[in-house]
Amino acid sequence: MDKENEKHGTTTVGLLCSDGVILASESRATMGNLIANKDTKKIYAIQSHIGITTAGSVADAQKLVRVMQVETNLYQIERDQRMKVDAAVSLLSNILHENRWFPYWVQLIVGGFDTKPRLYSLDAVGSALEEKVVSTGSGSPFAYGVLEAEFSENKAVKDMLPIAAKAIKAALERDAYSGNKINLVAITKEGYKEVDPAKYLK
Repeated sequence: MDKENEKHGTTTVGLLCSDGVILASESRATMGNLIANKDTKKIYAIQSHIGITTAGSVADAQKLVRVMQVETNLYQIERDQRMKVDAAVSLLSNILHENRWFPYWVQLIVGGFDTKPRLYSLDAVGSALEEKVVSTGSGSPFAYGVLEAEFSENKAVKDMLPIAAKAIKAALERDAYSGNKINLVAITKEGYKEVDPAKYLK
């Protein structure tokens, strides 16, 4: 299947909270109208204080995750300190931009906590935007319907986790290319933590 006609399905969400960030996704991978995998990982820890969501080509996304994990590990070994979130985003943006003529087919959300919570979205050619609330992928219009109605600034992670889960659930119900499980991650000053979505779904 050529890139022009290939269909990618995903819904990912990022929320900036007063005490951290939330990253959320579903778990369906599609190849056109075929459900290729029902348990695809779309949220990764780059470091204990930085996470990333992936939408687009699974292979491209997995390679970028591995590169970022290696580069941030090397940075910490060489400097004996963790890379800040905005520095990691700048590095990732540069990698994407350097490959813009043969781009990685991805749309990414990076969130983390260093001195404060930070949230960014990145496109395939390296544009990086700092965000308060963002969604990517084929199910994002449905997720945004929930997020724009219910997201509030300066709320705690515990208050916003139900909103993130609800946004992904809305995409599962209306977007054929999104489905199966809901995955939630919270990143606070305590670090990266996977959260059980069942606690926040009615």
